[in-house]
Amino acid sequence: MCGAVRFAARDVPGKCGVCHCEMCRRWTGSALIGVTVPTGSVTFSGDGLRVIQSSGWAERGFCGECGSGIYFRVTREGEWFGNTELPIGIFDDANGFEITNEIYIDHKPDSFSYEGMQGRRLLTRAECVEKFSALEGGGPED
Repeated sequence: MCGAVRFAARDVPGKCGVCHCEMCRRWTGSALIGVTVPTGSVTFSGDGLRVIQSSGWAERGFCGECGSGIYFRVTREGEWFGNTELPIGIFDDANGFEITNEIYIDHKPDSFSYEGMQGRRLLTRAECVEKFSALEGGGPED
């Protein structure tokens, strides 16, 4: 928002996903609509980037100047490790992304509705947490 953090990303797919977990909703003020890119394909510049370990298995990057959310990244080995989730709102041009999946669908407020739900992969909280084998014994802090 303020320009203290800039990024460049390569290998950005045209597909994005939505997370309805309580933590993402609190972080964004809505659902997180993000695009997953390989971590090595993203570079950040500027001196505003700050990082917080937001749970036992993930971190979030944000601007230390204005507070804008910059990324979400799983920090534990597993299926989703090695990628960075960039909110589509931080792209200069957020056009052309297609929502292909939604997670924590059982936590989605009834006021949230997206067009074109046919063919989209939907995961409940339990199904999503099951994907994180490192979380045995507890789920993400929401």
